[in-house]
Amino acid sequence: MGCEVAAAAAGAHDVTLLIGGGSLPAGIAQRLESVRIVPFGGVSDLKEKLTGLFDDCDVLVMAAAVGDFRPVEPFEGKIPRAGGPVTLRLEPTEDILAGLTAGKRSDQIVVAFAVEDGPLEQIEAKATAEMDAKGADCVVVNTPAAMGSEESEACIIVRDGAGLPWASRAKAVLAGEIVRFIETIKSEGD
Repeated sequence: MGCEVAAAAAGAHDVTLLIGGGSLPAGIAQRLESVRIVPFGGVSDLKEKLTGLFDDCDVLVMAAAVGDFRPVEPFEGKIPRAGGPVTLRLEPTEDILAGLTAGKRSDQIVVAFAVEDGPLEQIEAKATAEMDAKGADCVVVNTPAAMGSEESEACIIVRDGAGLPWASRAKAVLAGEIVRFIETIKSEGD
């Protein structure tokens, strides 16, 4: 979804895409030719790169929680199966988005993404609380069904309630609607 938002904004805006996990998804690289791509290798690396870039950006669009947990004791190399069962202990990661928005300028717009599950009223309440806790201006909330899918059942929640309504959309279509929504917010603030 992040690649789709970057592609939708490319050309009309100066876009930097921070991407983890290696290569770009198939079929999108050509649409990102004008985008500055910055790879990162984990939550700590992402935090460092975002901290260096955030002051100079007008709009930040990112996951509200990039990775909620990390292993307490990372293991180097392959874990041998012959060693028997493995217990994995996880610890919470720091909240990158909330840390960034603590120093947010009044003219910056922060759009968070959240994945929530349950009845729509519950999803919207959780997403609104997430938006407030993260210091975001709005949150794009979708359900877990969006993961790995070409479509997303999503909406945009803002404090005054005038966001994008729930609908199932192709991710490229949703990305275009998100960019237009941000452009509208930005023009109203100018």
